[in-house]
Amino acid sequence: MLKLLLLTLGLIFSQAVASFVSGIGTSAESATSLPAVFLVSFAQTIVLSYLVVRSRYGGWKLYLAMFTVFFGITTALSQVETLVFLRYLVSVVPAAMVPRFFLQGFLTALIFSFLLLAVYGRWHSKKPATTVYSVPTPQKRLLVTLPVLALFYVGIYLSFGFFVFRPLAAQAFQEFYAGLELPAWILPFQVLRGLAFSALALFITRVATGKRWEKALLSALLFSVLMGFLLLLPNPYLPPSIRNAHFVEVTSSNFLFGWLSGWWLGTKDS
Repeated sequence: MLKLLLLTLGLIFSQAVASFVSGIGTSAESATSLPAVFLVSFAQTIVLSYLVVRSRYGGWKLYLAMFTVFFGITTALSQVETLVFLRYLVSVVPAAMVPRFFLQGFLTALIFSFLLLAVYGRWHSKKPATTVYSVPTPQKRLLVTLPVLALFYVGIYLSFGFFVFRPLAAQAFQEFYAGLELPAWILPFQVLRGLAFSALALFITRVATGKRWEKALLSALLFSVLMGFLLLLPNPYLPPSIRNAHFVEVTSSNFLFGWLSGWWLGTKDS
């Protein structure tokens, strides 16, 4: 528990440094929501710590793996939607802020991944206590599995958006997204995003050790907590009603897809 608390403070420190360097600063909303900041940081620390202690790697391999997972989920796969839909959201998110969001996420992952390995003593640990081997999935099978999972992602994305987010947002949806028209290429874009999610799930199942259900649960928690829990933090861009509805939508849909992809791609170690 002491390690988790120290790392939680380390994550908050990493985010503060990254926000300062990237020029984002601290909003009035986040400055008055320290309990939410601590809760989100604590939850993210738990799921990332679990990946560290169950990893088959150590040293720089593990550092790069942790950076990839942390930055990939919290920033790359999240902010790419902001970047792609910028022309439709320009009245909500200033264009100049998008590169700063990426820089903040990059620096946070860079610093915190180092702290994770330092606290758990994994900089010099090459292997877990028990040597394990994972039976790799044949490449020909992956050529089919990853695109199929990407299509599942699109189905989950659309279903949770329509049946979860819109009812929860209620009238706020019409007010906040008034006049928003999705481009014709929204589905191909989400398929590509689904491929990226699937590839990251495959990466997680290869980095982690454990039974198949453990890898599925880890993928589900990483996808849901690292991305979805960010919506618990107040920000100047989303009103509370929209943010809370998105929190339920993203957290639940990411958990479902993380479990599905982790189970499908995960193999039992021997």
